[in-house]
Amino acid sequence: MSDNIPFEMQMEIMKKLPVKSLIHFRSVCKAWNSLINSPDFITQYNGQRTNPQHLFLTYYDCGDKYVSIADDHTFPHHKVPLTFPQWLLDYDYDLIGCSHGLLCLSYYEDQTRIAIIWNILIRKAIAVLVPNVAGGKVYENVLGFGVCRETTDPKIVKITPIRSQSAMERVTWHAEVFTLSTGTWRSPCSSNLPRSSIEFDSYCDQVVTIDGSIYWLAADRADVDGGFRFDYMIISFDFTREEFKEVSLPDSLAHQRYKYILSVLKLKESLVVLEHVNDLAYDVWMMEDGVSKLFTKLFTINVSTGDAKVK
Repeated sequence: MSDNIPFEMQMEIMKKLPVKSLIHFRSVCKAWNSLINSPDFITQYNGQRTNPQHLFLTYYDCGDKYVSIADDHTFPHHKVPLTFPQWLLDYDYDLIGCSHGLLCLSYYEDQTRIAIIWNILIRKAIAVLVPNVAGGKVYENVLGFGVCRETTDPKIVKITPIRSQSAMERVTWHAEVFTLSTGTWRSPCSSNLPRSSIEFDSYCDQVVTIDGSIYWLAADRADVDGGFRFDYMIISFDFTREEFKEVSLPDSLAHQRYKYILSVLKLKESLVVLEHVNDLAYDVWMMEDGVSKLFTKLFTINVSTGDAKVK
């Protein structure tokens, strides 16, 4: 590409190129490498694509395989094999979240937790050491990942329960935010944290990232008649304001007996709660406009027949 072409025009041309070409072009010059690696370019590149949403799947076939599958009417025929970071293959990892073409994974090495921000587009992965805090346990850290709407900067949020000697007593939450552009952890801009009665499941993948916010399935523990009960709810974290908020669920969802009855998902850039009604049916609830308690039941999925009945 000629040096006489303005860099802004070069950037617009590169936005229309296939992924394989961009990977090769990173080695042309430092300016192109810096551009293609930048969060701004990745966000704009993904925003111009007309391709459908893709699902990240892991399966075993004489060894672990990784593939991206188009989530549309062609499912599961439109597949793109992924080159997984080789040095991660020796670890058991968890998927923390995905946003703007980036995946965040984590694994444990001895008593240390490490997060990985993996750019599938340019096949580049960055390791981030997750610090622990005094009084906290590394295996109880709750992580979330997303991209800030305002700065397009990838961020990881970590919340850690600080427990007293009695495990049954309520906790104090400690929060930190990692920003990729600075490479550092710090306290969030907002001082509000989840209430001490709120509990997360650090071993559960009940979290989803949508439009610059994270949503965790959580529970509010209430003392009742010498015992306690759990009322289920959603805790959100906005990456721009760096602020936690509570999202109430309809009573029929909040007062479930078991936590595994509910799951949080993303559907058309909206938060969805999947309710396991029984072994053959699931109810799908969608939150409208991010307003607390404004959930609408969309339909019921009959697993035995594959039918979906609108409610």
